Amino acid sequence: MFNIGDFAALGRVSVRMLRHYDAIGLLRPARVDPATGYRYYAADQLSRLNRVIALKDLGFTLQQVQAVLEEKVDVTELRGMLRLRRAQLADQLAADTARLLRVEARLRLIESEGHMDTAEVVLRRVPAIRVAELSAVAASYAPEHIGPALTPLYPQLLDRMRRAGTEMTGAPIAYYDGAPDASADAVTVHAAFPVSAVPAADPNLTVVELPGIEYAATLVHHGPMDDADRSMQVLARWIDDNGYRPVGAGYAREVYLDYHADRPEEGVTELQIAVTRP
Repeated sequence: MFNIGDFAALGRVSVRMLRHYDAIGLLRPARVDPATGYRYYAADQLSRLNRVIALKDLGFTLQQVQAVLEEKVDVTELRGMLRLRRAQLADQLAADTARLLRVEARLRLIESEGHMDTAEVVLRRVPAIRVAELSAVAASYAPEHIGPALTPLYPQLLDRMRRAGTEMTGAPIAYYDGAPDASADAVTVHAAFPVSAVPAADPNLTVVELPGIEYAATLVHHGPMDDADRSMQVLARWIDDNGYRPVGAGYAREVYLDYHADRPEEGVTELQIAVTRP
């Protein structure tokens, strides 16, 4: 038997916590001295304490913990519950981390307002180009929706091109347009590779002529595309300052001049927005 202080130290919890668990019937002492009221615990009670702490740390309320333990859940079932909750927490952590990165990007954007240099924007003609492509629908044009919809298309497209005996002849391209059969915010994303010739008929490979852009406001963006908001707003500033307006929805065509899947911070991307004068 261990007194409450020793048991707390062995279980790496506080004495106050053990007293609370006793008060609500979650973890009763093995014995209480009738004369002194001192609480004593047995070593095998550490097993229940471990379950209480694990469930509590995974977000269960003490009432839920008690319900789980009183149902006599066996080790296998408990392990399954804990793994499920761990996966839920991992997903939540990933979402929160992504949200934090977006907030930090917006803060950097706000801090750079008034210091956007448009000198590197170039107005030029973009010629038409033949591309093999795959498309998907993203929930919106926001980076957190575009990336997961667009990125998986490129390896799929490469595989289809390889099976069709078609080679890419230039830098990968992404372009966007509306998704009329989806929600108002939805966007159709197109992953494309330039090709020199139309391959033999293959139902798994779509080859289209990507129209040229007579007037494109262009800017070379350095770094990951998740951090391209500033470059897009530099383009917006240039377009407005020079009396142009975007054609259509104003989505940017992206040409990945230098892309590293494992080192996105080294990426180099040309952003192209079709413009016209009112």
